[in-house]
Amino acid sequence: MNRFLLATSIIALGVLAGCQSEKKSPASQVPSGKSASLRTMEQVAIAAHKCWFASKDPAFRAYRMANELNSFSGTPRFLLVPAKDYGARPLLVVQAQGNSSRVDVFGPLMNESLGSRINSDVGRWRAGDNSCSSAA
Repeated sequence: MNRFLLATSIIALGVLAGCQSEKKSPASQVPSGKSASLRTMEQVAIAAHKCWFASKDPAFRAYRMANELNSFSGTPRFLLVPAKDYGARPLLVVQAQGNSSRVDVFGPLMNESLGSRINSDVGRWRAGDNSCSSAA
């Protein structure tokens, strides 16, 4: 009888152990699923919004930001368009592609006096420094 009780207890414990959910490490519980380009562009877009628009920087008053970070093409980006014509052709495109943290910046705005500041700001933000430029 004792052997039967012992065998039944062992089987019951084995069944209960099999029902337990698999214990996961904290790293495996938070799947990123984000490409390097999306992580980089999120960082750059947040800093651009904070430094150029939320701060009401006069140099960017004539523009609005159009976020396109949720691109299914693998090219997260944001655009600067004229403030008074949101549907107009973009004056600035800031984008990254695939699994790279390289950021490309192009458009007519880069040929104006603001171009060097944009390059400097985006380069700093891409590198992880989200501070705003002091020069307008």
